[in-house]
Amino acid sequence: MTPEPPPPSPRPAATPAEALSAMDDLIAASMIGQQEMAQRLGLNVTDLTCFGYVLQAGEDLLTAGDLAAHVQVTTGAVTGILNRLERAGYVTRRADPQDRRRVRVAAVPSAVARVYALYEPHYARLNALFAEYSVEEIAVLTDWFTRATALANAYREELRLSHDRSE
Repeated sequence: MTPEPPPPSPRPAATPAEALSAMDDLIAASMIGQQEMAQRLGLNVTDLTCFGYVLQAGEDLLTAGDLAAHVQVTTGAVTGILNRLERAGYVTRRADPQDRRRVRVAAVPSAVARVYALYEPHYARLNALFAEYSVEEIAVLTDWFTRATALANAYREELRLSHDRSE
């Protein structure tokens, strides 16, 4: 018989202001951490972010246009990003089988291994932290992360549009 896991420890009460402050701290730590990870991999943060989207897509290879939409840059800027990633040995470009005018971006397996080796200890710690939460709490966290990401993307788009109108 498998022993029951211990009950989760009670969560401390927090106000929305305290949650926003904690979120700001997480974002700052993540931004600094991404910079450190990018440096260790010989990339800049934008290029690492694009490579992350390539990894996230897996076998469903992204186009340059897909990457431009994800990071909200022009297709010309993505061409520069892909050139750097290709020169650094992170990606290869493959002709799109449905439309030969487009290319799809594939991760180079040795680069995937380098990135995973760097990120795996951090993700293992995050998974251990998630293990301290109930299924219901993880559902709430996932919902919050998803909705907060959508809000951030929408606000970034509003800022971009208002800037474009003011020029």
